[in-house]
Amino acid sequence: MAAGGGGRTLQNTPTWALATVCFVFIFISIFIEHLIHLLSTWLKRNRKTAFFEAVEKLKSVLIVLGFMSLILTVTQRSISKICIPTKVADTMLPCLQSPEIKTTRALGYHEQFLWTDSLRERRLASDEPVSATSNDHCGSKGMSSLISQDGLNQLNIFIFVLAVMQIVYCVLTMALGRAKMKQWKAWERETQTVEYLAANDPNRFRLTRDTTFARRHTSCTSCTGTAFLLWTKCFFQQFFNSVAKVDYLTLRHGFVSAHLSSTNYNSFNFQNYIQRSLEDDFKVVVGISPFMWFVVVIFLLVDVHGWNAYLWVSFIPLTIVLALGTKLKAIVARMAHQLQDEHDVIRGSPLVQPNDNLFWFNRPKFVLTLLHYTLFMNAFEMGFVVWVTWQYGIKSCYHKRKAIIIIRVVLAVMVQVTCSYITLPLYALVTQMGSTFKRAALEEQTSNVIKQRHSGVRQKRKTQQRERTSQSNSSHENSLTIWSGNRTLSSPDFASHNQAPSLGDIVSVASKIEITEIDHPDEHGPAVFTPDDSTNTNG
Repeated sequence: MAAGGGGRTLQNTPTWALATVCFVFIFISIFIEHLIHLLSTWLKRNRKTAFFEAVEKLKSVLIVLGFMSLILTVTQRSISKICIPTKVADTMLPCLQSPEIKTTRALGYHEQFLWTDSLRERRLASDEPVSATSNDHCGSKGMSSLISQDGLNQLNIFIFVLAVMQIVYCVLTMALGRAKMKQWKAWERETQTVEYLAANDPNRFRLTRDTTFARRHTSCTSCTGTAFLLWTKCFFQQFFNSVAKVDYLTLRHGFVSAHLSSTNYNSFNFQNYIQRSLEDDFKVVVGISPFMWFVVVIFLLVDVHGWNAYLWVSFIPLTIVLALGTKLKAIVARMAHQLQDEHDVIRGSPLVQPNDNLFWFNRPKFVLTLLHYTLFMNAFEMGFVVWVTWQYGIKSCYHKRKAIIIIRVVLAVMVQVTCSYITLPLYALVTQMGSTFKRAALEEQTSNVIKQRHSGVRQKRKTQQRERTSQSNSSHENSLTIWSGNRTLSSPDFASHNQAPSLGDIVSVASKIEITEIDHPDEHGPAVFTPDDSTNTNG
C-alpha cells in the first residue's frame, strides 16, 4: 500500500517531482499577485478610487481565506483525533448511510473491523504516513472522529469555491447592470437639447394629471387608496420596462432641483453621478462580512437528509429580489401620487421631492444591504452545487433527486438575471431620492478643482525655477567678472597669471556670491531684481 502513489511521504518522493510542483504553485501565486498589483496600479493611475477600494476589499477577502486554509491545514490532524460517540456521529447526516455500515455500527463492530484491517495493512507497509492513523485512534475506542482529514480538506475547498463564486456573481451583476443602463446616456444627452428645454419650459403651466409621469403611475385610481393594490401593480410593473425614460428624467429633475443650484442644472451629468455611485457601492457588495460567514455555518448545520433545507433556502434570494423591485417601484409611484395630491397645476417639469421617509426604516442604504445578502446567498447556492459535483460527482447522494437540483439552478439563474436587469437599475436610480447627497457626486467636481489647482501650481513652479536659474547664472557671471578684475588690479606681474587663486581670493568670491544670493527676497519664490540691486552687485 505504501508503494502506491497516494501513500508516499516527501521523504519517499523524487526531488524533481517535489521541485516541479513547488515551482508551479509559486509561479501561479506570484503571477496572480502581480496581476492584482497591476490592476491596482492602473486603477490608481486613472483615479478609479471606488474600484481601487474594491480591489483592496478583495485582497482582505483573500487574506481571510488564506488564514482559514492555514488554520485548517495546521490543525486538521488534531481535529481529526477528537472522538465522539458513534450514536452522536450518526445524527443529522446530509446523506443516509448504507445498510451494511448502519448494521455494523449498531453492533459496535464496524470501527473495530476497520481499525483491525488498517492496523494489519500498516504492519505490512511500514512507511505509510502516521497521519492516517487518526481514524484508528477513535476506532480503537469504539467511537468516531469528529471530522476526518479528508472532510477538512473538502471543507477547505468549499470555502474557496464560495468566495470565488461571491466575487464572480458581484462582478457579473455589476457588468450586466451597467450594460442595461447604457441607454441612460442617450437620455442624459437629450436634456441638453433645445427640444427638451422647450418642452420643459418653466413658464409653461400644465395640469399635473396630464403629465406623462402622472399618467404612468396614477392611471389606476383604485390603487391609490389601498397599499395592497399599489404593491400588486408595482410587482408586475417591474417586469415591463422597469426604468422608463419619463421616470429617469423626472427623478433627475427632482434630484438636481433639491441638491444643486440653478447654475449647475444644465451642466450636471446625472448619469455619470449614478455610475460613480454604483462604483462606490461595489466595494461594499464585493466583500464578505463576518455575519455572512455565520450564515454559511447555519446553512451547513441545516443540511440534513430529508429536510430539503437548501430547496427552501433557494427561494429566499428570489423573494428578496422581487420584494426590493416592488418596493423601489412603489417609491416612484408614491412620489407621483404625492405630486398629484399637492399640486393640481405645475410649472415646467413635474418636481418630485426626495425624502428618506420613502424607504424602509428611513434608510436608503438598507436596500444595498439586502442586495448584498441576496447576492451572497445566491452565490452560496451555486457554489454549493459546483462543490458537490466537483467533490462527489453527479451520482452522489446530493444528486439523487434531480428535480431539486434543477429547481435550485433555475432559481439561481432567475435571481441573477432579475437582479442584474431589473433590481440593480431600479436601485441605482431610486436610491438617489434620499434626503442626503452622496459624496460620489462631489468627487468629480473636487477632482476637477484639484486638477486645475495642481496645474496652476506646476506652471508657477516652472516659471519660478526658470527665473531662479536665469538670475543665478547672471549673478555667477557678475561675480566671476568682479573676481577677474580684482586679480588684474592686484597682480601687475604677468608671471602670477598661472598661479592658483589664494584662500583670500576664494573667500572674497564666496562672500560676494553669498551676498548676491541674499538678494533673493524669497527662498521658494522667484527672485526680483531692481536696477539698484544690479548697481550694487557690480560695485
